[in-house]
Amino acid sequence: QVQLVESGGGLVQAGGSLRLSCAASGIIVSIKAMGWYRQAPGKQRELVAVINSGGSTNYADSVKGRFTISRDNAKNTVYLQMNSLKPEDTAVYYCNAGVIVGIIPISVNDYWGQGTQVTVSS
Repeated sequence: QVQLVESGGGLVQAGGSLRLSCAASGIIVSIKAMGWYRQAPGKQRELVAVINSGGSTNYADSVKGRFTISRDNAKNTVYLQMNSLKPEDTAVYYCNAGVIVGIIPISVNDYWGQGTQVTVSS
């Protein structure tokens, strides 16, 4: 079993910054892609940013230039540095990871964190 535990959400004024963290624990051989998604009230969950095991990243157009995703493979942890926050960034942010949990045969499972609330006031 693998658990993803997020931290770092909160309330911030527009223009401010927050840093989210997500640590994976459990039976982990290695982690493939790790990412952050968000879901605002009444909207579908959307991809914010993703990083693969080699460090390549991809961002939603709405956050490019403001958010930075990074990971520490030794700690099985992914981070999301959010700068210049806007009220439209308000949402519950979820961590996601593709985890290799077995090697013979290869077994990859998809896991989600419980979510952390980010609220940006105008």
